[in-house]
Amino acid sequence: MDCSRRNPRVIRSAAMALAAVAGLAMSTPAHADEAQAAKDLFKAMSDYMTSQEKIQFTYDASLEIVTTDLQKVTFANSGAATLARPDKLRFTRTGGFADFEMVADGKSVTAFGKNRNVFAKEAVEGSVDEVLDTLTFDYDLQAPAADLLSSNPYDRMMDNVDDAKDLGSGVIGGKECNHLAFRTKQTDWEIWIAQGDAPHPCRFTITSKMMAMAPSYTIQITSWKTGEDVPADDFSLSTGDAKEIKLEDMAEGFEMALEAAKGGAQ
Repeated sequence: MDCSRRNPRVIRSAAMALAAVAGLAMSTPAHADEAQAAKDLFKAMSDYMTSQEKIQFTYDASLEIVTTDLQKVTFANSGAATLARPDKLRFTRTGGFADFEMVADGKSVTAFGKNRNVFAKEAVEGSVDEVLDTLTFDYDLQAPAADLLSSNPYDRMMDNVDDAKDLGSGVIGGKECNHLAFRTKQTDWEIWIAQGDAPHPCRFTITSKMMAMAPSYTIQITSWKTGEDVPADDFSLSTGDAKEIKLEDMAEGFEMALEAAKGGAQ
């Protein structure tokens, strides 16, 4: 049944809400003091993140694309991440064609594709930053919120920002957050940062301006833990009888989901 014919008020209300949001989006560029306030709030989050030797969280993520026949499709997954500075990392990803776990133990990286029963292991030494960069640029594998997990998110993410806005407060998962928006030539991104003594990221969205229909990726972070609240982890990974493949062949869920979407992203 056509819901719009049954209740046109719903359609009008949705249109009015979208128009209000569009009005905000079309507002004038941020004044210098507002831009600096947004950067200061992000810097406070960055300093807090950098000071944490151990971090653990769970997350829900989604990738939104538009296919060549103009159908909007969203692929979703969930997972968890554990970080122990200076050089240890574990993350999981389930959903969107993936059941995936990866561990960096300071000497090597092991990836386990559980749904395909395959694994890969490569010698990768260095800090968490170096491991994240190697995974991203050499193997096209992304850890969740990789830039936010770096040793200095502010320096890494603010370098190319040409516009910053403080959009006030919002509530994510019951936590009141500072809502910030930033722009670069290639991307627009937003972040919601928990207010208070532990200003951690609660939601992060990045939208590409270099691809038609502007695909976007969102990660929402829950169950945030730091320090002694993070359970002990030896950063080992058992792969059982899985078949060994090359790390560059370890396709993840989003990549496989994109392939499955007819026409792919614009």
